[in-house]
Amino acid sequence: MDGLRGRSAAELGRGIAAGGPDPVELAEAFLDAIAAHPDAARIYARTTPERARAEAAGARARAKAGLRRHPLDGVPISWKDNIDTAGVATEAGTALLAGRVPDADAEVLATATAQGSVCLGKTHLSELAFSGLGLNPVTATAPNVNDPSAVPGGSSSGAAASVAFGLAAAAIGSDTGGSVRIPAAWNDLVGLKTTAGRLSLQGVVPLAESFDTLGPLTRTVEDAALVLSLLEGSRPPDLAGASLGGARLMVLETAAFDDIREAPARAFEDAARRLEAAGARLVRGAVPAVAEALALSAVLFTTEAYATWREVIEAAPGRMFPPILERFRGGAAASGADYVAAWRSLRRLRADYAAATAGFDAVILPTAPNLPPDAARLLADRDFLAAENLLTLRNTRIGNLMGLCGLTLPTGTPCCGLMLLGPPGAEERLLRLGAAAERALGG
Repeated sequence: MDGLRGRSAAELGRGIAAGGPDPVELAEAFLDAIAAHPDAARIYARTTPERARAEAAGARARAKAGLRRHPLDGVPISWKDNIDTAGVATEAGTALLAGRVPDADAEVLATATAQGSVCLGKTHLSELAFSGLGLNPVTATAPNVNDPSAVPGGSSSGAAASVAFGLAAAAIGSDTGGSVRIPAAWNDLVGLKTTAGRLSLQGVVPLAESFDTLGPLTRTVEDAALVLSLLEGSRPPDLAGASLGGARLMVLETAAFDDIREAPARAFEDAARRLEAAGARLVRGAVPAVAEALALSAVLFTTEAYATWREVIEAAPGRMFPPILERFRGGAAASGADYVAAWRSLRRLRADYAAATAGFDAVILPTAPNLPPDAARLLADRDFLAAENLLTLRNTRIGNLMGLCGLTLPTGTPCCGLMLLGPPGAEERLLRLGAAAERALGG
């Protein structure tokens, strides 16, 4: 069973359909691995073994009867601890919500459970999901699979670690400004940011609901496609025959390469060459709307986040990690007029972006312009922490600002991802491109 933990979720699902592995034994193998892992407490906030065993038993019975509900029926998955689980604490990485136990599953978890998924437990995250670094001294900082001294990326830090360390076949995270894609990239995984509104946020602890989205962190693009269908109860996207032949890809030059570090820059250019060799046509271009939108980030994201959490935060500010508290309080500065004006500008800029990129199948750029920083240095130097967090989220935030779907793929260089951005609601097309790109990149 230990060897199965390194396989993709799709492979495990196909194995169950073919008569092995047994879903109950598979769930036990993952639960045993979690219990034995030296960093498990930094990855999982809590496990749900009784639930996992009951769901696995149901999957076993359906498999024996030939009544499997989904290709991932019986496959063990982890859930970020800002997604409600009935009767199990959901605390969103903050002492402010300690002991919070919801009465019902979030809608996406209920849908996935009805499709046969097996819930292993809840994974750690940045406090209230408000950091791209994954540093959380309040609850736990998950490990980075590539560097034990570095942060894992956030805010879906434990989600990424659960898959990267073989403690879940796939993970569900949330993405408001890059929180699925950054930890996926820094742990050499695939991460899908869905279009805002595609997946229900009912039962998800909010950060900034105008930008909050949910999405999978997985080993492969096929897994990401299957998990997307699991979360919404739909038919899985068809990835068969996906090709880069004739695909037109824009290399976004506006902002995306500013202050980029050597390793991500080199990894991106090498990946771009492989995409061209596989038949894609790359065109480098500027989109001024991107820079204008990024300049609105503080007003848009931070103002909404602080408005959402102001009463809870100010009732007990001493319970928070000070840099996260400071970041939230930055949202108090904007007036209502500033916030409305920023949204009016953003709607215009989204239209400009759509017009500038309409002739392309996707826009590509480095997922993050930096590598995961050293955790100890971040704790010791607050200015360094703030600067690295902003740089980390700079490229991914473009997708949230423009209302896009986004996909990050491993490039083969550790901690360096290639990101594809597609139009709103175009996840199926983006996943097909991603499947073809994954093959070109050697995935």
